[in-house]
Order: sequence, then C-alpha cells, then structure tokens
Amino acid sequence: MSKKKQKKKPEKRRITFKLEASEAREAVLVGDFNSWDVKKHRMKRDKKGRWTKIVTLSPGNYEYKFLVDGQWQNDPSNDELVPNSFGTLNNVLTV
Repeated sequence: MSKKKQKKKPEKRRITFKLEASEAREAVLVGDFNSWDVKKHRMKRDKKGRWTKIVTLSPGNYEYKFLVDGQWQNDPSNDELVPNSFGTLNNVLTV
C-alpha cells in the first residue's frame, strides 16, 4: 500500500500593522481580510502616539487602509497601492 502525501496547510503569519498618528483619538485597521469591518480591528495606541494591531493572515495578497478619527488613510510606510472602486487607493500587503 502506498502512503498518501498529506498536503501541508499554508502557515499563517502574525503581521503587525503600525501607524504614526499621535494626535488621533481612534485608529482602525480595515481590509479585505476582515470584510472591511470598521469595528473588528481597532488599533492600540502607545504613550508615544504609535498605533499597532497584530493580525494572523494566511499567505496571499490583501488590500487594506486605516480609518483614523473617521477619515480613510493609506499606510505611509507601504508604497504598494492599487485603485479601488471609490476612485481612491488601497494599500496592498503580500503575505
């Protein structure tokens, strides 16, 4: 009898998103990995005004933006951008 090869599941990776916005009262990470849900990935602010959020993602390409005090904002540390259906741009992350 031959042994069937077991397919390995793609390994998920912990990704840390960071945003410098010391004056902001609220920052949310929003993207196609969370169905653009503005309530799902609220970011945490440290004492220096840096916002972070860790998410676990499978390999693939993901579009995302930040929602900072109710205003959409691109990630200034990521220059990978694609047009969206609203006539603006989304950042792209490849995991």
